[in-house]
Amino acid sequence: MYPDFPSPMPNGFFEFKRFRIEQDRCSMKVGTDGVLLGAWFPMEPGMSVLDIGTGTGLIALMAAQRGAESVVAVEIDPDAAGQAAENAYSSEWSGTIKVINADIAVFTAGSGFDRIVCNPPYFRNSLRSPDTGRNTARHNDSLSYETLARSSVRLLAPDGLLCVVLPYDAVDMFTKCAVMEGFYLCRRTDVVTVTGRPPKRALLAFGKKCRTLQTDLLSICGPAGKETPEYINLVNNFYLNS
Repeated sequence: MYPDFPSPMPNGFFEFKRFRIEQDRCSMKVGTDGVLLGAWFPMEPGMSVLDIGTGTGLIALMAAQRGAESVVAVEIDPDAAGQAAENAYSSEWSGTIKVINADIAVFTAGSGFDRIVCNPPYFRNSLRSPDTGRNTARHNDSLSYETLARSSVRLLAPDGLLCVVLPYDAVDMFTKCAVMEGFYLCRRTDVVTVTGRPPKRALLAFGKKCRTLQTDLLSICGPAGKETPEYINLVNNFYLNS
């Protein structure tokens, strides 16, 4: 079903089991990366969550569905922030999610968040699109790894986790930035589209305290192209066809 990443979904809207994502005003649409991170990041009901670069509001809504007590979704692009706010307002968690149009580098909060999640821009020094909104969403000069790590260590609670999804070849670069800001890598899941192929993505969780590193591998599809039980179990509460 997902031959490669980032698997963008069609324009217009995308229907999940318990919420609907309108995305016609967002430069980056619903995709596999965001769904994976929203379903994977370690979270317990009652936690506070900060979604950096929320885009459509997808991960914020997934966090709310998973039982977050409060979700703050920060988005620098005003069009995307407006649509994310509308998506949140139209959901059953309108009182849980707060969308803020702001630059995370200057954003402040009254207390630290239990979880910070981010599907960051992933292109460095590559050709730009004529669409400035798409450039903001895709190129990490709008949210550098250094800025993300520095902002996260400032906004995260002492026992909290920073959770990201990254292209496999960007893992070392981001980890270096995170470690320089005082983070420790505590969980890593490498993601392959088809069993036996090289990883294309990595899901990472960082904390401020040193913990035993947990690692595993997630295959989206088996050799015959059928979705694996592990992947189905991960996204079952969200995708309509799972």
